[in-house]
Amino acid sequence: MSRPVSAHQGRFVPRTVKVRAPGKVNVSLKVGPLRPDGYHSVASVYLAVSLYEEVAATSTPTPGITVSISPDSTLELDGVDIPLDERNLAYKAAAIMAEVSENPTGVHLEITKRVPVAGGMGGGSADAAATLLACDALWDSGLSREELAHLAAELGADVPFSLLGGTAVGLGVGDKLSPALAKAQMDWVLVCADYGLSTPEVFHTLDRLRDAEGVDAAEPSEVDAQILQALRGGDPEALSRVLVNDLQRASIELAPQLRDTIGLGESKGALAGFVSGSGPTVALLAHNQAEARRLAEELGHLGHTALAVHGPVPGARITSDTLH
Repeated sequence: MSRPVSAHQGRFVPRTVKVRAPGKVNVSLKVGPLRPDGYHSVASVYLAVSLYEEVAATSTPTPGITVSISPDSTLELDGVDIPLDERNLAYKAAAIMAEVSENPTGVHLEITKRVPVAGGMGGGSADAAATLLACDALWDSGLSREELAHLAAELGADVPFSLLGGTAVGLGVGDKLSPALAKAQMDWVLVCADYGLSTPEVFHTLDRLRDAEGVDAAEPSEVDAQILQALRGGDPEALSRVLVNDLQRASIELAPQLRDTIGLGESKGALAGFVSGSGPTVALLAHNQAEARRLAEELGHLGHTALAVHGPVPGARITSDTLH
Protein backbone atom coordinates (compact mmCIF):
# COMPACT_ATOMS: atom_id res chain seq x y z
CA MET A 1 0.00 0.00 0.00
CA SER A 2 1.15 3.54 -0.67
CA ARG A 3 1.30 6.17 2.04
CA PRO A 4 -0.41 9.24 0.58
CA VAL A 5 -2.67 9.90 3.55
CA SER A 6 -1.62 10.51 7.12
CA ALA A 7 -3.60 9.10 10.02
CA HIS A 8 -4.09 12.62 11.39
CA GLN A 9 -7.78 13.42 10.76
CA GLY A 10 -7.60 11.66 7.42
CA ARG A 11 -5.84 14.64 5.84
CA PHE A 12 -3.98 14.19 2.57
CA VAL A 13 -0.29 14.52 3.32
CA PRO A 14 2.02 14.68 0.32
CA ARG A 15 4.96 12.32 0.21
CA THR A 16 8.09 13.07 -1.80
CA VAL A 17 10.63 10.52 -2.98
CA LYS A 18 13.84 11.92 -4.45
CA VAL A 19 16.04 9.84 -6.72
CA ARG A 20 19.24 10.72 -8.52
CA ALA A 21 20.47 8.93 -11.65
CA PRO A 22 23.73 9.38 -13.56
CA GLY A 23 24.47 10.50 -17.07
CA LYS A 24 26.83 8.40 -19.17
CA VAL A 25 29.54 8.47 -21.76
CA ASN A 26 29.89 5.87 -24.49
CA VAL A 27 33.50 4.83 -24.13
CA SER A 28 33.04 2.76 -27.27
CA LEU A 29 30.23 2.91 -29.82
CA LYS A 30 30.10 0.79 -32.96
CA VAL A 31 27.03 1.26 -35.15
CA GLY A 32 25.62 -1.25 -37.63
CA PRO A 33 23.51 -0.60 -40.75
CA LEU A 34 19.95 0.70 -40.68
CA ARG A 35 17.58 -2.16 -39.81
CA PRO A 36 14.10 -2.73 -41.28
CA ASP A 37 12.57 -1.58 -37.97
CA GLY A 38 14.25 1.83 -38.31
CA TYR A 39 16.84 1.22 -35.58
CA HIS A 40 20.55 0.46 -35.70
CA SER A 41 22.28 -2.39 -33.91
CA VAL A 42 25.13 -1.17 -31.72
CA ALA A 43 27.97 -2.54 -29.65
CA SER A 44 28.79 -0.08 -26.92
CA VAL A 45 30.57 0.28 -23.61
CA TYR A 46 28.62 2.54 -21.29
CA LEU A 47 30.25 4.31 -18.35
CA ALA A 48 28.08 6.04 -15.73
CA VAL A 49 29.69 9.31 -14.63
CA SER A 50 29.33 11.63 -11.66
CA LEU A 51 26.95 14.09 -13.27
CA TYR A 52 23.45 13.42 -11.98
CA GLU A 53 19.87 14.22 -12.78
CA GLU A 54 17.49 14.34 -9.80
CA VAL A 55 13.76 13.69 -9.83
CA ALA A 56 11.53 14.55 -6.86
CA ALA A 57 8.24 12.65 -7.19
CA THR A 58 5.49 14.09 -4.95
CA SER A 59 2.06 12.54 -4.51
CA THR A 60 -0.87 14.84 -5.28
CA PRO A 61 -4.53 14.65 -4.15
CA THR A 62 -5.81 14.91 -7.73
CA PRO A 63 -5.12 12.33 -10.45
CA GLY A 64 -2.69 12.96 -13.26
CA ILE A 65 0.99 13.60 -13.93
CA THR A 66 2.61 17.03 -13.96
CA VAL A 67 6.23 17.92 -14.65
CA SER A 68 8.36 20.96 -13.84
CA ILE A 69 12.05 21.87 -14.04
CA SER A 70 13.67 22.82 -10.75
CA PRO A 71 15.19 26.30 -10.41
CA ASP A 72 18.16 24.51 -8.82
CA SER A 73 19.13 23.09 -12.22
CA THR A 74 22.75 23.89 -12.92
CA LEU A 75 22.36 23.98 -16.69
CA GLU A 76 21.74 27.14 -18.65
CA LEU A 77 18.28 26.29 -19.99
CA ASP A 78 17.29 29.56 -21.64
CA GLY A 79 16.03 28.77 -25.12
CA VAL A 80 16.16 25.01 -24.50
CA ASP A 81 12.88 23.30 -25.37
CA ILE A 82 12.15 20.69 -22.70
CA PRO A 83 8.62 19.31 -23.09
CA LEU A 84 6.71 19.08 -19.82
CA ASP A 85 3.87 16.91 -21.14
CA GLU A 86 3.51 13.32 -22.34
CA ARG A 87 6.49 13.82 -24.69
CA ASN A 88 8.81 14.00 -21.67
CA LEU A 89 10.51 10.67 -20.84
CA ALA A 90 9.97 11.17 -17.11
CA TYR A 91 6.24 11.69 -17.74
CA LYS A 92 6.17 8.48 -19.80
CA ALA A 93 7.98 6.61 -17.01
CA ALA A 94 5.41 7.76 -14.44
CA ALA A 95 2.57 6.75 -16.76
CA ILE A 96 4.01 3.25 -17.15
CA MET A 97 4.45 2.91 -13.40
CA ALA A 98 0.84 4.04 -12.82
CA GLU A 99 -0.33 1.26 -15.15
CA VAL A 100 1.49 -1.48 -13.24
CA SER A 101 0.92 -0.17 -9.69
CA GLU A 102 -2.10 -1.17 -7.61
CA ASN A 103 -2.46 2.13 -5.73
CA PRO A 104 -1.11 5.00 -7.80
CA THR A 105 -1.87 8.57 -6.85
CA GLY A 106 -1.48 11.73 -8.86
CA VAL A 107 2.16 12.73 -9.01
CA HIS A 108 4.20 15.86 -9.63
CA LEU A 109 7.72 15.36 -10.98
CA GLU A 110 10.27 18.10 -10.36
CA ILE A 111 13.41 17.50 -12.39
CA THR A 112 16.76 19.02 -11.51
CA LYS A 113 18.75 19.14 -14.76
CA ARG A 114 22.53 18.78 -14.60
CA VAL A 115 23.26 16.54 -17.60
CA PRO A 116 23.41 18.48 -20.90
CA VAL A 117 20.11 18.47 -22.79
CA ALA A 118 20.34 16.72 -26.18
CA GLY A 119 24.03 16.29 -25.39
CA GLY A 120 24.51 12.58 -26.08
CA MET A 121 24.85 11.76 -22.37
CA GLY A 122 21.46 10.22 -21.66
CA GLY A 123 20.05 13.02 -19.49
CA GLY A 124 16.45 12.31 -20.47
CA SER A 125 17.06 8.61 -19.93
CA ALA A 126 18.41 9.37 -16.45
CA ASP A 127 15.20 11.31 -15.72
CA ALA A 128 13.15 8.31 -16.80
CA ALA A 129 15.19 5.86 -14.73
CA ALA A 130 14.94 8.09 -11.66
CA THR A 131 11.18 8.43 -12.15
CA LEU A 132 10.67 4.67 -12.39
CA LEU A 133 12.47 4.13 -9.10
CA ALA A 134 10.81 7.11 -7.40
CA CYS A 135 7.27 6.10 -8.39
CA ASP A 136 7.95 2.48 -7.43
CA ALA A 137 8.80 3.69 -3.93
CA LEU A 138 6.08 6.37 -3.81
CA TRP A 139 3.33 3.89 -4.67
CA ASP A 140 4.93 0.89 -2.91
CA SER A 141 4.73 -1.04 -6.15
CA GLY A 142 7.33 -3.54 -4.96
CA LEU A 143 8.93 -4.15 -8.34
CA SER A 144 12.36 -5.75 -8.49
CA ARG A 145 15.25 -4.05 -10.27
CA GLU A 146 14.87 -6.62 -13.06
CA GLU A 147 11.18 -5.75 -13.46
CA LEU A 148 12.01 -2.03 -13.49
CA ALA A 149 14.68 -2.71 -16.12
CA HIS A 150 12.06 -4.36 -18.38
CA LEU A 151 9.88 -1.26 -18.08
CA ALA A 152 12.94 0.91 -18.68
CA ALA A 153 13.65 -0.86 -21.97
CA GLU A 154 10.20 0.20 -23.21
CA LEU A 155 11.21 3.84 -22.76
CA GLY A 156 14.52 3.83 -24.62
CA ALA A 157 17.82 2.03 -25.03
CA ASP A 158 19.72 4.17 -22.49
CA VAL A 159 17.15 4.00 -19.68
CA PRO A 160 18.04 0.49 -18.40
CA PHE A 161 21.69 1.50 -18.13
CA SER A 162 20.89 4.57 -16.04
CA LEU A 163 19.10 2.24 -13.62
CA LEU A 164 22.08 -0.14 -13.58
CA GLY A 165 24.98 2.33 -13.59
CA GLY A 166 28.61 1.28 -13.33
CA THR A 167 30.10 -0.04 -16.56
CA ALA A 168 28.24 -2.22 -19.03
CA VAL A 169 28.39 -3.63 -22.52
CA GLY A 170 25.30 -2.82 -24.57
CA LEU A 171 24.29 -4.86 -27.62
CA GLY A 172 21.15 -4.96 -29.76
CA VAL A 173 19.90 -1.38 -29.84
CA GLY A 174 21.87 -0.84 -26.64
CA ASP A 175 19.27 -2.41 -24.39
CA LYS A 176 20.89 -5.85 -24.01
CA LEU A 177 23.15 -5.02 -21.09
CA SER A 178 25.92 -7.06 -19.51
CA PRO A 179 27.66 -5.52 -16.48
CA ALA A 180 31.41 -5.20 -16.98
CA LEU A 181 33.94 -5.50 -14.18
CA ALA A 182 35.59 -2.08 -14.17
CA LYS A 183 35.77 -0.49 -10.73
CA ALA A 184 38.90 1.61 -11.22
CA GLN A 185 38.12 5.31 -11.46
CA MET A 186 38.60 7.07 -14.78
CA ASP A 187 38.63 10.87 -14.86
CA TRP A 188 37.06 12.96 -17.59
CA VAL A 189 36.26 16.51 -18.56
CA LEU A 190 32.93 17.05 -20.28
CA VAL A 191 32.77 20.08 -22.57
CA CYS A 192 29.13 21.08 -22.96
CA ALA A 193 27.80 22.80 -26.07
CA ASP A 194 25.26 25.62 -26.02
CA TYR A 195 23.22 23.75 -28.63
CA GLY A 196 21.82 20.23 -29.02
CA LEU A 197 21.95 17.58 -31.70
CA SER A 198 19.03 15.34 -32.62
CA THR A 199 20.02 11.70 -32.11
CA PRO A 200 17.87 10.47 -35.04
CA GLU A 201 19.42 13.13 -37.28
CA VAL A 202 22.94 12.05 -36.29
CA PHE A 203 22.16 8.41 -37.13
CA HIS A 204 20.54 9.49 -40.42
CA THR A 205 23.64 11.53 -41.27
CA LEU A 206 25.88 8.52 -40.60
CA ASP A 207 23.74 6.42 -42.96
CA ARG A 208 23.97 9.14 -45.62
CA LEU A 209 27.76 9.41 -45.31
CA ARG A 210 28.14 5.64 -45.56
CA ASP A 211 25.85 5.47 -48.60
CA ALA A 212 27.81 8.21 -50.35
CA GLU A 213 31.04 6.28 -49.77
CA GLY A 214 29.58 2.91 -50.69
CA VAL A 215 30.35 1.59 -47.20
CA ASP A 216 28.43 -1.53 -46.18
CA ALA A 217 28.61 -1.47 -42.38
CA ALA A 218 28.78 -4.79 -40.57
CA GLU A 219 26.48 -5.80 -37.74
CA PRO A 220 28.45 -5.24 -34.52
CA SER A 221 28.37 -8.28 -32.25
CA GLU A 222 30.98 -7.47 -29.62
CA VAL A 223 33.10 -4.69 -28.19
CA ASP A 224 36.87 -4.41 -28.31
CA ALA A 225 38.33 -6.50 -25.50
CA GLN A 226 41.18 -3.98 -25.14
CA ILE A 227 38.69 -1.34 -24.01
CA LEU A 228 37.34 -3.56 -21.23
CA GLN A 229 40.89 -4.51 -20.25
CA ALA A 230 41.94 -0.85 -19.99
CA LEU A 231 38.86 -0.03 -17.90
CA ARG A 232 39.43 -3.01 -15.59
CA GLY A 233 43.06 -2.05 -15.10
CA GLY A 234 42.32 1.63 -14.60
CA ASP A 235 44.80 2.47 -17.38
CA PRO A 236 43.77 5.77 -19.01
CA GLU A 237 46.70 5.78 -21.44
CA ALA A 238 45.77 2.35 -22.79
CA LEU A 239 42.13 3.42 -22.99
CA SER A 240 43.03 6.58 -24.92
CA ARG A 241 44.44 4.45 -27.75
CA VAL A 242 41.29 2.37 -28.31
CA LEU A 243 38.41 4.84 -27.91
CA VAL A 244 35.96 4.68 -30.81
CA ASN A 245 32.65 6.32 -31.72
CA ASP A 246 31.17 5.60 -35.15
CA LEU A 247 28.73 8.49 -34.70
CA GLN A 248 31.47 11.07 -34.23
CA ARG A 249 31.97 11.77 -37.93
CA ALA A 250 28.23 12.35 -38.35
CA SER A 251 28.11 14.68 -35.34
CA ILE A 252 31.05 16.67 -36.74
CA GLU A 253 29.35 16.79 -40.14
CA LEU A 254 26.40 18.50 -38.45
CA ALA A 255 28.50 20.60 -36.06
CA PRO A 256 32.03 21.08 -37.48
CA GLN A 257 33.10 23.12 -34.45
CA LEU A 258 33.23 19.88 -32.45
CA ARG A 259 36.51 19.05 -34.19
CA ASP A 260 38.00 22.27 -32.82
CA THR A 261 36.76 21.48 -29.30
CA ILE A 262 38.39 18.05 -29.39
CA GLY A 263 41.63 19.52 -30.73
CA LEU A 264 41.68 22.22 -28.07
CA GLY A 265 41.17 19.70 -25.27
CA GLU A 266 43.98 17.50 -26.52
CA SER A 267 46.29 20.49 -26.96
CA LYS A 268 45.66 21.41 -23.32
CA GLY A 269 46.69 18.01 -22.00
CA ALA A 270 43.82 15.57 -22.48
CA LEU A 271 44.94 12.05 -23.35
CA ALA A 272 42.16 11.83 -25.93
CA GLY A 273 38.96 13.55 -26.85
CA PHE A 274 35.84 12.32 -28.59
CA VAL A 275 32.19 13.12 -29.09
CA SER A 276 30.05 11.41 -26.42
CA GLY A 277 27.31 9.31 -28.02
CA SER A 278 25.46 11.35 -30.63
CA GLY A 279 26.92 14.60 -29.25
CA PRO A 280 27.41 17.45 -29.03
CA THR A 281 29.04 16.97 -25.59
CA VAL A 282 32.76 16.28 -25.95
CA ALA A 283 34.42 13.90 -23.48
CA LEU A 284 38.10 14.44 -22.72
CA LEU A 285 40.02 11.66 -20.97
CA ALA A 286 42.42 12.90 -18.30
CA HIS A 287 45.42 11.27 -16.61
CA ASN A 288 43.90 11.61 -13.14
CA GLN A 289 41.49 13.66 -11.04
CA ALA A 290 43.88 16.55 -10.50
CA GLU A 291 44.54 16.80 -14.24
CA ALA A 292 40.79 16.70 -14.96
CA ARG A 293 40.21 19.60 -12.58
CA ARG A 294 43.07 21.58 -14.08
CA LEU A 295 41.85 20.97 -17.62
CA ALA A 296 38.26 21.92 -16.76
CA GLU A 297 39.45 25.13 -15.12
CA GLU A 298 41.66 26.05 -18.08
CA LEU A 299 38.88 25.42 -20.60
CA GLY A 300 36.52 27.41 -18.40
CA HIS A 301 38.87 30.39 -18.58
CA LEU A 302 38.70 30.07 -22.37
CA GLY A 303 34.91 30.42 -22.28
CA HIS A 304 33.84 26.78 -22.40
CA THR A 305 31.43 25.06 -20.01
CA ALA A 306 33.71 22.26 -18.82
CA LEU A 307 32.95 19.83 -16.00
CA ALA A 308 35.38 17.45 -14.28
CA VAL A 309 33.68 14.10 -13.62
CA HIS A 310 34.65 10.52 -12.87
CA GLY A 311 33.25 7.07 -13.45
CA PRO A 312 32.06 4.46 -12.97
CA VAL A 313 29.39 5.46 -10.45
CA PRO A 314 26.26 3.57 -9.28
CA GLY A 315 22.95 3.78 -11.10
CA ALA A 316 19.66 5.33 -9.92
CA ARG A 317 19.43 5.61 -6.11
CA ILE A 318 16.83 6.97 -3.67
CA THR A 319 18.28 9.93 -1.79
CA SER A 320 15.31 10.85 0.42
CA ASP A 321 11.71 9.77 1.21
CA THR A 322 9.66 12.21 3.27
CA LEU A 323 6.10 13.02 4.32
CA HIS A 324 5.25 16.74 4.38
